[in-house]
This record gives sequence, C-alpha cells and structure tokens, in this order.
Amino acid sequence: MAQEGNPVLLAFSRGKDSIAAWLALREYGIEVVPYHLYSIPGLKFVDESLKAFEDFFDTKIIDLPHPSLYRWLTSYVFTPPERWPIIQASGITEPTYEEVADGIRADYDLAGAWNIDGVRAADSPMRRMAMSTHGPVREHTRKMSVIWDWQIADIRQCLKRHAVQLPIDYEWFGRSFDGIDYRFLEPVRSNAPDDYARIVSWFPLVELEFFRRDLTR
Repeated sequence: MAQEGNPVLLAFSRGKDSIAAWLALREYGIEVVPYHLYSIPGLKFVDESLKAFEDFFDTKIIDLPHPSLYRWLTSYVFTPPERWPIIQASGITEPTYEEVADGIRADYDLAGAWNIDGVRAADSPMRRMAMSTHGPVREHTRKMSVIWDWQIADIRQCLKRHAVQLPIDYEWFGRSFDGIDYRFLEPVRSNAPDDYARIVSWFPLVELEFFRRDLTR
C-alpha cells in the first residue's frame, strides 16, 4: 500500500486495535481516511474522544451510523410498540459494512481504496478462525487487516511509543463502547447521565436491562 501511494479507508472504532492500525499505517506514510460508526448519535463522551483523536492525528474523522443502529431499530430492540409504525413507514434497512465503505468511496472519490480494520487473530478464537479461513487480505471486497498478526504486547508497545491516550471507554468498560446491554449501560448511567438519557430517548425500554440483570443475579 505504501508503494501504491493511494489513500486508504480505516474503520476507526476508537478502540486500541484500530488506533494501533492507524499508527502503523502512518509509520509507513500511508494517507488514512478514517471513518467512525456510531451506535447512538450524539453521545458526548464519544464525540469528545473523536475530537481528541482528530487533534492527535490532525485528520478529520468521518462519522456515520453503525449498521447495528439500523438493525436495532428495524428489529424494535427496546422500542415501545407505538414507535413500530413509524419505523416501518421510514423504510430504513440495515446496510452491510461493505455498502458503508462503498458509500464513503463514492462520496470521497476513492474508488478502489483499501478498507482497513484493526482485527487481530489473537483477539478471540472466532477471529483466529476467520483469519485462518479468509486471510488478512480480501481482494474481492478490498478489505485488509494490517495488524492481524500482532499480539497484545505489540499493541501496548505501539501505543506507548506514540504516547496515545485511550478514550474514557477503557476506564468504564475495558474496551470501546459497543452496545446497549448492561455491560455498557451501567457505567454510562453512573458516569454520564446525560448520555444515558440520550440512549433512553432512542431506546426507551433499554432500562429493562437493569430489571433483567436483577432477576438473574
């Protein structure tokens, strides 16, 4: 990619692996067009960390809805019945990750650009199996996992070398924000009540997660 000299897309979750992938690309002088996919629009702690990374990398980060947001809406996850007709009438559907990347390529005149992620084989057995099956380079979708063979020690060394500050997510969840189950809801409710209220405004029945948690304890 460095030899080709073309910009690449980067799926940027604000997590440690996607940060390390961006740093690795930058070390090779590869121009990065990062895009972030939000699960809930307008969460302050997410927006603040995106701004911090834009300042750190001196690069604008494209911010778009995550396919999961569409899936939760069209599946009526934590959605009261009176909202169902509105969602049905909207005609929204869940896009694929490839469709999201293709839309960015079209909007930014980046036809054929590689779409980079921070997936690592060592991250989980499922990811190792997927990497063994499909490999780190998927030419047919122009997707590449550039740090697929890195261990967690490599990630830590990279972040330390570049003096990168992980987002507040790692203090609250131990990872980047990635869902509306109890693991994420309780820390947000405790630490960022305004953001929690915003989640509830989108998914009013989400507080049933706490009820379910109490029943299973």
